[in-house]
Amino acid sequence: MLLLSLLLLAGSVDSAVVRDIKVADGETLRTTSRGTGQPIVLVPGIFGGAFGYRKISGPLVSTGYRVIVVEPLGYGSSSHPKDADYSFGAQTGRVARTLDQMGIKRALFVAQSSGAAIAFRLAIQRPDLVRGLVSIDGGPAESAATPGMKNAFKFGGGLVKFAMDESKLRHDVRREIVKNSGDTAWVTEAVIRNYTAGQSTDLNGSIDAFHQMSKAKESVSLSERLNLCAAPVLLLLGSVEHPAEVTDEQQELLQKKLPHFSAEKVQGAGQYIQEEQPNVVLAAITRLAKETK
Repeated sequence: MLLLSLLLLAGSVDSAVVRDIKVADGETLRTTSRGTGQPIVLVPGIFGGAFGYRKISGPLVSTGYRVIVVEPLGYGSSSHPKDADYSFGAQTGRVARTLDQMGIKRALFVAQSSGAAIAFRLAIQRPDLVRGLVSIDGGPAESAATPGMKNAFKFGGGLVKFAMDESKLRHDVRREIVKNSGDTAWVTEAVIRNYTAGQSTDLNGSIDAFHQMSKAKESVSLSERLNLCAAPVLLLLGSVEHPAEVTDEQQELLQKKLPHFSAEKVQGAGQYIQEEQPNVVLAAITRLAKETK
């Protein structure tokens, strides 16, 4: 009986609560919450959603944290409206409204890739929400419109829709993940299916969202406001050279502008450190938690 009670208790603590939160007409953000205690907010890149943080979310819950994954608009299983503003500035406002609805304050943040560009802005715009930030190979990007996106949509979204299906999406995402990883042993067919699951369920909508991202323009420069970020920032950088890496210029900007900044090279890893070396990410979170008590 005691063993059964413990198993039931463990299950209740570890079970995920998935909630789609409306932030505007036609705009919902997928959130996945587990555990109780001090909040840690995980912001993923475009693909992967909560699944992409599976290797660190369980251990964090076991340590006594409430872990909340927030997928920005057009990312993962959040909605993919065609005519929305997909600038990082607009995304920051949506994440803030989501956390307000969830009653989250003063959380530790972990953000990967383009999710970090949103987290940096959130730390400036809403310092009451951000206690500290671990950035996983994500820099202070000035625009969601990456060169790759611009090139993909140079002839418009119709051609992309014509050429794209679920199989090609998985193929293209796998290729990019492999190019940006150090140790690629984690990149299996099952993983890629999960990384693309959110977009695959609404492929045309996702393509429309990517098209809008390729045209997104920021109203305010992040670099000019980075000095307003009071929260400590720890940047984890994969040592293996990869196309999406944080540039030297971005690293220098963070070092120069942020009042409390440190960076750490992770040997043998690429952009997906939470997949390749999750214990390094967990150790970084532990250090930042102690620093920001």
